[in-house]
Amino acid sequence: MDVLSSNSAVVGNASAAVLGTVQGSASLSILRKSMDLQESTAAQLLQALPQPALATSGTLGTRLNTYA
Repeated sequence: MDVLSSNSAVVGNASAAVLGTVQGSASLSILRKSMDLQESTAAQLLQALPQPALATSGTLGTRLNTYA
């Protein structure tokens, strides 16, 4: 499943729905759930990235942590 196209479809449906109706409320609820799922997936991906090793000797990178 292509995440970008599915998110675009959810956003399109939510923005086209009239907010005062049951369908509008349901579309907005699905949009929120989709965005929450995307947020948690992105957070998991960021946590899975390896942390770079800091330099411990030499003159390059031992005086200032430029990664932070």
